[in-house]
Amino acid sequence: MEKVHTLEELQALRHSLAHLLGASLLELYPGTKLAIGPAVEHGFYYDAFVPGGVSEDDLEKIEATMRHLLGTWSTFTHEEVTPEAARARFLGNPYKLELIDEITSRGEPITLYTSGTFTDLCRGGHVDDASTIHPDSFSLSKVAGAYWRGDEKNDQLTRIYGLAFMTPQELEAHQTMLAEAEKRDHRRLGQELELFFFHETAPGMPYWLPKGTTLYNELINFWREEHRQRGYQEIVSPILNKRELYETSGHYEHYWPDMFVAKTKDGEEYGIKAMNCPNAMVVFGSRGRSYRDLPLRLSDTDTLHRNELSGTLNGLLRVREFRQDDAHIFVTEEQIASEYRAVFSIVERFYTIFGLNYSFRLGTRPEKFMGDIETWNQAEAVLQEILKESGKPFVIQDGDGAFYGPKIDILMKDAIGREWQMGTIQLDFQQPRRFNLHYTDASGEKKTPVAIHRVVYGSLERFVGIIIEHFAGAFPVWLSPVQVAVLSVSETHLEACRSLVEILEAVGIRVALDASGDTVGNKIRRSVAEKMPYALVIGDKEAPVSGTWDSSTMLSVRVRGSRELLQITLADFQKRLADEIKERKDVAVDVAKPV
Repeated sequence: MEKVHTLEELQALRHSLAHLLGASLLELYPGTKLAIGPAVEHGFYYDAFVPGGVSEDDLEKIEATMRHLLGTWSTFTHEEVTPEAARARFLGNPYKLELIDEITSRGEPITLYTSGTFTDLCRGGHVDDASTIHPDSFSLSKVAGAYWRGDEKNDQLTRIYGLAFMTPQELEAHQTMLAEAEKRDHRRLGQELELFFFHETAPGMPYWLPKGTTLYNELINFWREEHRQRGYQEIVSPILNKRELYETSGHYEHYWPDMFVAKTKDGEEYGIKAMNCPNAMVVFGSRGRSYRDLPLRLSDTDTLHRNELSGTLNGLLRVREFRQDDAHIFVTEEQIASEYRAVFSIVERFYTIFGLNYSFRLGTRPEKFMGDIETWNQAEAVLQEILKESGKPFVIQDGDGAFYGPKIDILMKDAIGREWQMGTIQLDFQQPRRFNLHYTDASGEKKTPVAIHRVVYGSLERFVGIIIEHFAGAFPVWLSPVQVAVLSVSETHLEACRSLVEILEAVGIRVALDASGDTVGNKIRRSVAEKMPYALVIGDKEAPVSGTWDSSTMLSVRVRGSRELLQITLADFQKRLADEIKERKDVAVDVAKPV
């Protein structure tokens, strides 16, 4: 049976290879000053000042040096030294000297680790024997710039990234996944398919083009349809709110630096809405409520803004302007379990329709929190019990809850196995108390409701980015911005094409007519490149002799992902499309198939 390695073992391997990378840089580039070299997800990196710099072309040479040095390494020996000895060891290296001063100020021991002839300042965490590292289990992947300590006022260093796994086979599988991910990159496909773009005057705030807006609205329409059936009531609330609202909610204390802030001429301070929950509390408190009103399910898709650092922006995956499929559910304590089960049923509906596998992660009380520990413990126990009942796999991440309550995050896997954190379901005993919210129970007594904050898609922007990559741009028929392409063979067939477009559009099908003077072969290739589910070529053979389309007219339909032409009457084609759109089916395409 193949050995299953722990995260700690992987971290030790990757940390050891970071040392090996640092040693290789010193070997190849005299005058190099090493900074830090940690293990990270999927690999490692080292930041260093390298005279003359390093380019992508140099990676092969550095890799070869790492493999050569690896043959001379064995165990990592540990030595605890005085601050004076450490400073003498790294004299001339300002980055190591700064780290030594910090360690000394904290009263922590200073330790050095050596393998081969290379010694580094390090806390430890290496493989027991470097000779057990397979020379083909790692690979250098890219070069980037990085400011020392992440501060743009400091020196800019060279950061070299590497990938590392326990076996060459695991490394190869990961590299294959990365190559596949590059082909599916939503930033490239978003422009090629004319879905969205970004402009320098609005960093992190996408412009949605007509096709992208269609896709975006279809996701919201599906959300509205499903939630209306489940008793949700949609609201819209102000995008600008006085600072006092966020002081009441607790966001001023915990979140204000991450918000965009505006001031009026008379000096009043407003926050540009970064979350919907304070407004939902205001709506609940806008009139008297009875236990008969609960659960009260308020939903919204208002635009939100968050002041993300420019260096963290990443296409649609991390933006400054976005919308959430948000909802705030006000319940009695006795209704918590049943309402969570109802939310889980929505999650199942939404994720399976896109072919996304998912699991849950419970985040418990963070270091900075509102409320009392007893209430937190009670809430966490309730959520653990509900998670066990769900039958879905889940993990517990200590300290990862929201500041007002524990949360359940939805982790989903896409077509090529990447995991994403999207939706979240958060239990909140605190904000209803801070807003002094009440309902009248059956005995006439005033009680404070419990709030459940939940999103299923999460950020609509991020969800679109993920499903672009998940489907490689070949969206299900119901979601496709263009569902049918009509391609004219020549100008003499344009009238027949236009009348066919009118017939299809009249029954709600999204159609694009390619009436260009290009060859029919190029038109077909273009419809394939634009990943349209269906394409109809209309020439002498297909156009009705009478000039009028009849429901029994036979069509030759090109189906995305199939080499065979579908022979079908116009009436049956319309019905097929109507069924696929209504039932949200897809044409037969394997989303996991390499593109």
